[in-house]
Amino acid sequence: MEIKFTFKNFEPSRHLKGYAQERFEKIAKYLPPETQGELSVNLSVEKYRHMAEVILVGKDLHISANTESEDMYSTIDLVLDKLEAQVRKTREKGKDHRRGQKGWSARVDVISFIQGEGGKREQSITATDNFQPKPMSVDEAAMQLETLGNDFLVFLNAEIDRVNVIYRRKSGDFGLIDPGI
Repeated sequence: MEIKFTFKNFEPSRHLKGYAQERFEKIAKYLPPETQGELSVNLSVEKYRHMAEVILVGKDLHISANTESEDMYSTIDLVLDKLEAQVRKTREKGKDHRRGQKGWSARVDVISFIQGEGGKREQSITATDNFQPKPMSVDEAAMQLETLGNDFLVFLNAEIDRVNVIYRRKSGDFGLIDPGI
């Protein structure tokens, strides 16, 4: 990620430049590796107002943030916090969008076996239910299963971002099925 600084109405110290460079390099960890972003940082001073305006432009990305305070170091920290929040929000939207494309939904069929002609057992679907698994940790899923009293629970494992099934074993313990897609 390329970072460009512009200073208006003041001459920055080497320490301030280094501090700003170090702080804004942290934004790169929130961006996908293939995103070649450019970050423009405009820092200015007008009397007692220290202002910062930041614009992040990349592939399918345009985020801006600005703030002001009475100290340039705090202004840099404040604008960085705003920018990080927006980048994280954009990244989460992308994850949610991809989850929707993958179709993170589950279908539950209740199958009954009935005695057919000639003593053959035939299966018939008696009920079908579609639902969106909720994102939760394995511990939360175990507590949910315990509370509901069901034999199994399909959930979206928030730690690995995959659909898992937790079930109650005959011994009373829990088992976890992770398809490892």
